Amino acid sequence: MIVGLAGHIDHGKTALVKALTGVAGDRLKDEKARGITIDLGFAYMPTRSGRPIGFIDVPGHERFVHTMLAGASGVDFALLTIAVDDGIMPQTLEHLAILDLLGIDRGAVVLTKADLASSIEHLVRQAKALIAATTLARAEVLTLSAPTGAGVDALRAHLEEAAVTVRDRTSGRRFRLAVDRVFTLSGVGVVATGTVLSGSVHLGDRTQLSPSGLFARVRSLHAQNRPAEAAHAGERCALNLSGPGITKDAIQRGDVALDPELHAPTDRIDARIRVLPTEKKPIGQWFPVRLHHASAEVGARIVLFDDKPIAPGEEAYVQLVLDRPIAAASRDRFVIRDVSAQRTLGGGLFLDLRAKARGRRTLEKREQRAALATQSSGGMP
Repeated sequence: MIVGLAGHIDHGKTALVKALTGVAGDRLKDEKARGITIDLGFAYMPTRSGRPIGFIDVPGHERFVHTMLAGASGVDFALLTIAVDDGIMPQTLEHLAILDLLGIDRGAVVLTKADLASSIEHLVRQAKALIAATTLARAEVLTLSAPTGAGVDALRAHLEEAAVTVRDRTSGRRFRLAVDRVFTLSGVGVVATGTVLSGSVHLGDRTQLSPSGLFARVRSLHAQNRPAEAAHAGERCALNLSGPGITKDAIQRGDVALDPELHAPTDRIDARIRVLPTEKKPIGQWFPVRLHHASAEVGARIVLFDDKPIAPGEEAYVQLVLDRPIAAASRDRFVIRDVSAQRTLGGGLFLDLRAKARGRRTLEKREQRAALATQSSGGMP
């Protein structure tokens, strides 16, 4: 199981992960010096079952929401942190909206820094009201103090119980891994890490990097921070890749390592989109956005099918015209933000990855989009 952290800056995400795993997620020199998370951090918690639970620690600062989104791909369980001394803050709201748009429906709200308040009943009520209309409506509200250790064992037990019933994303599905970090190791070579979104990968497998199209052989791999013969959906994975053209600079965050049968980059996608009700203006024809999918971020424009702007809180079918191709799959979820990266506007579901520029308003295409939306697993958030 992969657990993703979310919440406002300085609300105890990194301290929570360290309390559970003993590992500090902040690894960069600037992070340690400034005391804030600016990139993704990873840690693992051993369990009684012998299968460790992976954690993705994310930045809470508004300037790094794009990094938070890169870490949210493939998350099975979300921990939304709220510090009792601050309460609900701007990135609490934005991160919760992102989890909702991504359809993440398993998680918990963790009230951190519980040792700083004598009474938190009012915050518990606020937290329950906050998540009531989201995909995390059934999430439990737990309290925790990293310095004293209070609540840590209860949260650990809650996570182990959740891991037992994590959904299977391996059976009958081909391999996809969203790359979020690339580096080289002396004597090893190029290593790409990420979350396995679907399927499985094994030692010696031939994989392809998309959208670039480079082929690579899996020389060795780690799953959940352990050497392994294979990695499966729902696990953090590090792939040691080799092949013609495979260098650190040839792979980047946003690429997808996948089964070669799935390599089909696209830059024009029909989708179903929802605009957040907190937006003040509608989305009009050819509206420019930043599109976030898995670990990728790309500029895009929204093409409306009937020229009627999408008002805040409304849903509509649209066509997304991207600045460059990405590796995606039908029914993948995505998030859109404004071009200045100041706020999250909405998100939705990919429907047709081979959308056409012409004939998109015909009755046949409208019926096809509606059918694809109906058949999608889980539907819209």
